[in-house]
Amino acid sequence: MANFRIENVVASTSLGRELDLKAIALALGGSEYEPEQFPGLIYRIKEPKTAILLFRSGKVVCTGAKSLENVKTAIDLVAKQIEAAGISIKKNPEIEVQNIVATSDLGAPLDLNAVAITLGPGAVEYEPEQFPGLVYRIDEPKVVLLMFGSGKVVCTGARKPADVEKAVEKITARASSSRTATRRSWTSPNRTMRGSS
Repeated sequence: MANFRIENVVASTSLGRELDLKAIALALGGSEYEPEQFPGLIYRIKEPKTAILLFRSGKVVCTGAKSLENVKTAIDLVAKQIEAAGISIKKNPEIEVQNIVATSDLGAPLDLNAVAITLGPGAVEYEPEQFPGLVYRIDEPKVVLLMFGSGKVVCTGARKPADVEKAVEKITARASSSRTATRRSWTSPNRTMRGSS
């Protein structure tokens, strides 16, 4: 099983009707609503630590959650507070995950030049003068991995935790087979890569 940690889940839903954001701003104490600056209302929740963005169209975006359960809890909490203020909304709205960002550690430093050569130019972007990490686009699951010389990996673009797990397993297996199949290893145990995170 791949070892990874979810850092952020971004999900959206709809409350099924247009919202009076001024009225909701009064009902949700501590919310931020400055339509000249940003068209949505921002409501930060301490537990689970998330930010909810409400838009006049009824669209809701939840960001900052560490799990899918946290997303559901945060959206339910806000929906209950809106209903308590006398504003009727759709019950149990369907929540759609837009993006999961997760981190992993491959457990050894990486020689990013060797990784770039092994993975090939089509799916890889590596310009260390511009950015210290290697960008690897995977088609299945459709995610992007940012790989660093330290062995740390950031996975973005996943829609479910299983996608993250599959991507991390794929890159871990690729790193292992590369180490055993060739003399030139992805790992560089005796040196620290410049610009690694």
